[in-house]
Amino acid sequence: MHMSMHLKQRDGALDLLKWLALLCMVLDHLRYVGYSADWLYVPGRVAFPWFCLAMAANLARAPVATGGQWRYLGWLVLFSAVSEMPYRLFLPNPDTLNVMPTLVLGLLVARGWQDRSVQMRLLAVACVVLAALFASKLMFGFFGVLLPLAMLLVMRRPWSFALLPGLVCLAANQWQVLYYSMRLGNHVAMAAVATCLIAPWLGMFLLRHARDVKPPAMRRWAYALYPVHFLMLLAVRQAIA
Repeated sequence: MHMSMHLKQRDGALDLLKWLALLCMVLDHLRYVGYSADWLYVPGRVAFPWFCLAMAANLARAPVATGGQWRYLGWLVLFSAVSEMPYRLFLPNPDTLNVMPTLVLGLLVARGWQDRSVQMRLLAVACVVLAALFASKLMFGFFGVLLPLAMLLVMRRPWSFALLPGLVCLAANQWQVLYYSMRLGNHVAMAAVATCLIAPWLGMFLLRHARDVKPPAMRRWAYALYPVHFLMLLAVRQAIA
């Protein structure tokens, strides 16, 4: 059985994937509102790989020569800048930039794999080098930048190939910290490792089998939800303090 996905112009499953990824991201960030809820870290491990999968699905259905992917890149770059201040207000002294720069580099790497022109290949290589040099400043680090490409590579391959992005996802999620916590018997860490490994497969299953659903279309305005959700959660934290 293969994961060939003939995505439609408006794919309900893809919109559903994005909404669920957004929900998991918000659940993850609720850990910083003020209540002890470490278990929310587990559904939070789904958010980033599903955003990467949505990116890969968009790349897979769009011809390389179209300008839509450059507009996509432009919106990501814009909201990378717009989101940084709300991100730092909500998470004082964070170790990394917000997640958008990781997605920007990931998009360019995956696009460079698709587009065999010399310019795009060189740009992709430059992004890989940047990811390696500044891994500590990127949310999900070097492997987070590679995750969209890993998703793209397995989209039309047998289900067993979904283990590849699962391993990349795990590597992007502070594997050493999770492994140490697992050795101490931490059940949240155990569940998080399992979630990282199966999240790409679950997302691909959803894209294949939920095509008849019709959630609200997630269009360009949805980029604003990323910085806005930080400000909303910050307001909630201040209200309950």
